[in-house]
This record gives sequence, structure tokens and C-alpha cells, in this order.
Amino acid sequence: MKNQERIRERYLRDPLSVRLAGLAADLSRVASSARRETGGEAVAAMLEESQYLIEWMGAEAPVEVAEELVNLQVMLALWRRAWPEAQHSQLRRSLLAVQAKQWTDRVLGYSGLAMELESWQATAGEVLMDFEAPRDRRMLRLE
Repeated sequence: MKNQERIRERYLRDPLSVRLAGLAADLSRVASSARRETGGEAVAAMLEESQYLIEWMGAEAPVEVAEELVNLQVMLALWRRAWPEAQHSQLRRSLLAVQAKQWTDRVLGYSGLAMELESWQATAGEVLMDFEAPRDRRMLRLE
């Protein structure tokens, strides 16, 4: 990973919830890129980066989250090791994509930001439902 120390310093400035969301974003990109035959190098780099992100935040995470992150880091290491061969198999690329999507959802859940987003969406939906546009165009005329 290029500029590892600079990336680490910048990453550690954010609150834990934002760092978890960043990890979830990386894992989402792994899921997306793994499906494509041309995404091999990008996937390998994102797997490595995700491992570093976990390493850098592990000590600050609650114990139960840290434990899950360590398990995820092991899975990422196994995929990194297998990726040079696995990237040539559609089945294995699909398997990584599915797993990475599951990891994304779990890590995003740990961040708490998913619940905030759902709450915001629900509130926005209620506001939109409460808003009723005038049905009679005559009501729009200024006289």
C-alpha cells in the first residue's frame, strides 16, 4: 500500500464509526471488483488495505467488535493468499463477492451509521408523505 503511514495518520483522525464505515466501503469495493475478470489487481490491493484498516482500529473497537474484526482479518489474509489463483475462477470470484458483501453489511452495522441512515430515510419518507402538492392548479395562481 502506497503512503501507508500517511494513510494511517489520516485514517486515525476519524471517529471509530467513520473508520468502520470506511472499512465497509472498502469491502463493498472488493465485492464489486471481484465479480469482474479484470479486477484482479484492485481486489488484491483492497484486501491488503482492509487488513491494515482493521489492524489500525482494532484496539479502539469494543471487545466483541474487535473479535469479529480479527476473524475478518484472518479471512482477508486467506483470500489474499488464494487470490492469485482464485481470480481466474468465476466461481471463486463470485464466492469472494458474496462474502465481501456480507462482511460489508456486518461492518456497517458495527459502525452504527447504517441505523442513522435508515432513520434519516424514514424521516425523509415521512416528510415527503406529509407533503401534498396542490391538486388544483387554480390554487397555485397568485391573484
